[in-house]
Amino acid sequence: MVQQLTKEVTPILEPDISNLITEDDTPVDNFCSEKHQRLLTSVLYSAKPTELFLAAANVGIYHNIGMPPVVPDVFVSLDVTTPENWWEKAHRCYLVWEFGKVPEVAIEIVSNKIGEELGEKLKIYQRMRVSYYIVYDPAQHLGESRLRIFEIKGSKYFETQETWLEQVGLGLTLWSGEFEGRNDIWLRWCDRHGNILLSGDEKASEAENRASEAENRASEAENRASEAEKKAQKLAAQLRSLGVEPE
Repeated sequence: MVQQLTKEVTPILEPDISNLITEDDTPVDNFCSEKHQRLLTSVLYSAKPTELFLAAANVGIYHNIGMPPVVPDVFVSLDVTTPENWWEKAHRCYLVWEFGKVPEVAIEIVSNKIGEELGEKLKIYQRMRVSYYIVYDPAQHLGESRLRIFEIKGSKYFETQETWLEQVGLGLTLWSGEFEGRNDIWLRWCDRHGNILLSGDEKASEAENRASEAENRASEAENRASEAEKKAQKLAAQLRSLGVEPE
């Protein structure tokens, strides 16, 4: 008799997330932060529509089942996207064990002196090993520097003056200009050469300007052709008056 051996398969236990608070519906923010958050997220989707990434504002990140979430003003995570059914409990915020990785970039926009952006929040992102931690301080609450960039090296953050984030292929720059009717200094994504990544509205405006310029050039060419024809007709009339056929 041949005895069949069966191997027991141990089921994979999913963490119990029933008690996790994925949203509390009580956001309190200021106009400056809100506009910056939308600018920093929407521009990426406009500039890199074919690339796989997730950019979000004010969404909680759970990095440990026993720890409260951290909620950056903006984060960017590469090679992931929002799940198909984002209304499910496990998909309503960023659960690191569901996505399989931590985000590469976390951005905090300083609103006051008590936000712990250079204290406890920095330590949290450092423990999570987020590749880049960005602190944008437009009103200079924390010192003279408006923009501070920290890069993880080993297990620690080191502040860098390099604004090109090599690991994510994006740069950051402070840009003076208008966004949604407001002229100010904005934190913007840029390419390696410092050229800002355009928003959808900026792309549309640029395309409209190019079309208008092309129309003006066509109109000028038409005017030049009309003037040339008038001159030719005048010359022909002068030649005929002298008894010379223009042909």
